[in-house]
Amino acid sequence: MPDSIEGDAAVKPRPANHPPALSGRVGVLLINLGTPDATDYWSVRRYLKEFLSDPRVIEIPRLLWWPILNLIILTFRPGKTGAKYASIWDRERDESPLRTITRAQAGQLAGRLAVDEKIVVDWAMRYGNPSIASRIEALQARGCDRILFVPLYPQYSATSTATVCDKAFAALRTMRWQPSVRVAPPWHDDPAYIAAIASSIREGLARLDFEPQVILASFHGVPEAYLNKGDPYYCQCVKSGRLIREALGLSDERFITTFQSRFGAQKWLQPYTDETIRALAAKGVKRVAVVTPGFVADCLETIEEIGVENAHFFHDAGGENFARIDCLNASAGGMDVIEAVVRRELMGWV
Repeated sequence: MPDSIEGDAAVKPRPANHPPALSGRVGVLLINLGTPDATDYWSVRRYLKEFLSDPRVIEIPRLLWWPILNLIILTFRPGKTGAKYASIWDRERDESPLRTITRAQAGQLAGRLAVDEKIVVDWAMRYGNPSIASRIEALQARGCDRILFVPLYPQYSATSTATVCDKAFAALRTMRWQPSVRVAPPWHDDPAYIAAIASSIREGLARLDFEPQVILASFHGVPEAYLNKGDPYYCQCVKSGRLIREALGLSDERFITTFQSRFGAQKWLQPYTDETIRALAAKGVKRVAVVTPGFVADCLETIEEIGVENAHFFHDAGGENFARIDCLNASAGGMDVIEAVVRRELMGWV
């Protein structure tokens, strides 16, 4: 009877010239959108070029998009975007809040899963550094022959979740010995997520010195055409918004789902956050709070776009009190959600 592989490895030592081949561990790779490495023109340009060159993000035909991107957008936008990043940059760590928070999330998740020594937790960015390919290689070097990819997006979109998979699978294509992989699905209606967001909103409201008349749940927007082509993102955002509103016991008038960060001239998912904020102030609403449940970590779009830019829109239109409620970040509630997703998707592996 032939020896089993395990028995053979246990009894017979490897030849002296056998290459190292660690195995038997399980990797968990948290993956967020990305961030420039610095706020200077060329760092931001490099980041924007990678991001806006992704055909999942911009579906305009390449022959038309290339000159627009390279001759116009990448000439003028990096300076403006870099200035916005500079306004939220962590000078002590020399990095953006998104990188700081994502690292903290990975560290806390590793601590929560440390009871199983087989599990290795790491983190990566879809655009920028650390790259997905580099962290897959690092996990494999540590003996991970199975890896769970966790795109940090509660709602699925081809512009976010799918492009993470594209990049991860492109990296796998170059590997002689590929790990077995899984991809965590979105958790837009997971009870743990809804409860954590609702609790975070209650805690955020309790810290304010005013009571908002209206709360906006602002999600990142995408072109409306993507919805018409079959992207489920809009439907999942609307469902998340409805479930959060019901958990808070609020009416449609007091809790409104909107979409931010539109780019270019085409029609995007509506209602738009900025226009809604202006309209509310114009109607006499004086007190507003905004929460961003589609983001697992605070970043440029939440801290600067919502907390600064949209606050100005509200005040300029006659509003008085404006508050931005933090994302879940690496809070206990936020980590409860990520841990619940990861433990569920690791079943059968650990």
